Amino acid sequence: MSADVLLAAGVGLLGLLIGSFLNVVVWRVPQGLSVVSPPSACPACATPVRPRDNVPVVSWLLLRGRCRDCGTAISVRYPLVEVACAVLFVVMAVRFGPDPVLPAFLYLAAVGLALALIDLDCKRLPDALTLPSYAVGTVLLAGAALAGSGTGSLVRALVAAAAMFAVYFALCFAYPAGMGFGDVKLAGVLGLYTGWLGWGEWAVGLFLGFLLGALFGIALILARRGGRKTAVPFGPFMLLGALVAVLYGGQLADAYLATTGV
Repeated sequence: MSADVLLAAGVGLLGLLIGSFLNVVVWRVPQGLSVVSPPSACPACATPVRPRDNVPVVSWLLLRGRCRDCGTAISVRYPLVEVACAVLFVVMAVRFGPDPVLPAFLYLAAVGLALALIDLDCKRLPDALTLPSYAVGTVLLAGAALAGSGTGSLVRALVAAAAMFAVYFALCFAYPAGMGFGDVKLAGVLGLYTGWLGWGEWAVGLFLGFLLGALFGIALILARRGGRKTAVPFGPFMLLGALVAVLYGGQLADAYLATTGV
């Protein structure tokens, strides 16, 4: 078995474990609760979850999606989040391989998934996740730079973080009803990561966030599920745009420049 396959398998397993923890984060952080205490318990009967019932995906399947003690249904969302995190981790492992920058982008995948789910649930992006991501992301990228990663530039990443924050801040200041300040704070984090890879990736991530959000809004209007003033969580579209930028931003930027002849 090749080293790349072993890396992807190991990172995927780690993603399942992190995904299990993210379920706790998504539930507790919006309520201002600790993510480490008390231990997870059934919300219906309050019985603590046994270690054998806390194995990602497998336990849910063996329990047939129900609490062992009271039989209350356990949402299928829990294993889906675990699988989604594992998939994102494998995607990052394929994208970066054993490069020292991989841990930084694994962190982005994990915190991004949690933020997207919380924004969908609560229509807000908690400072408890976005603000520490500036420090964590900078430290991890700095470590990658010191370890000799050839995938990006720390100086450019810091400048790009400030630039994307400034763009969103200006838009929020000009039209506060259309954008929350949580989006502004998330923008700086996404600018940090996309900027590390290059200005092309940065521009693609910025553009796609607005494009995907606009397309979703148009779809809502056409389906008569909302109007121009319907509140739509924008964080997931920002994060999805950044994900596409991380994976294909360079190619998309080069294709655009080639098409326009710039």
